Amino acid sequence: MPMRTRAATLTALTVAALAVGTALTAPAGAAPRKAAPPAFLAASELPPHPSSAWTAGPVTDGFPSELAYCLGEGVPAYDYRHRVFHTDLDTGAVQVTVVTGSAAKGKALAALLNEEIRTCADRIERSYPDVEATGRYYGELPVEEGAQVHGLHTETSWGATDVHLLSVGRDGKTVTVVGWGQLGDFGDAPVGAFRKTTTKAVDKLY
Repeated sequence: MPMRTRAATLTALTVAALAVGTALTAPAGAAPRKAAPPAFLAASELPPHPSSAWTAGPVTDGFPSELAYCLGEGVPAYDYRHRVFHTDLDTGAVQVTVVTGSAAKGKALAALLNEEIRTCADRIERSYPDVEATGRYYGELPVEEGAQVHGLHTETSWGATDVHLLSVGRDGKTVTVVGWGQLGDFGDAPVGAFRKTTTKAVDKLY
């Protein structure tokens, strides 16, 4: 849902994502060296859905609008790449990855993204009086430089209720965010499986 939420809720919460790219220029006369980009999750690595297989979209440049409800404003300008996933039902997921300029910049970006997610529920309630939002923290994962897992539940005054899981992980200068969502509440969220998905996502970084 947060990735494919009801139009009444997701449309209300989504703001324009900032996706300003930066360009790197090689020294004059030198052939540019391009490192292989970080690998993305495959559909089979997402939390299993009880009645529908996952489908993975293409890897696309830019910051995904599917994460704009929490990360639509204030995201630093980098060359983000993302992949959107969906099932045949109202469940969706997204991964965004970015290679920053250094491990220090990666650490700072990961800290900022975690803080934005941690404060997301309060910001949603301030911006949308008809929405009640509750955040949860599901702890840190011991993978590479670490990953943190969060939960978010939203309920509108007209009864739409949605649950999201989000994580931020880092390996050196590379940062990834994984998001999952569907209709329901915290009891419907596959936290254990999502933690495994996050670990796989960070393992694919460099």
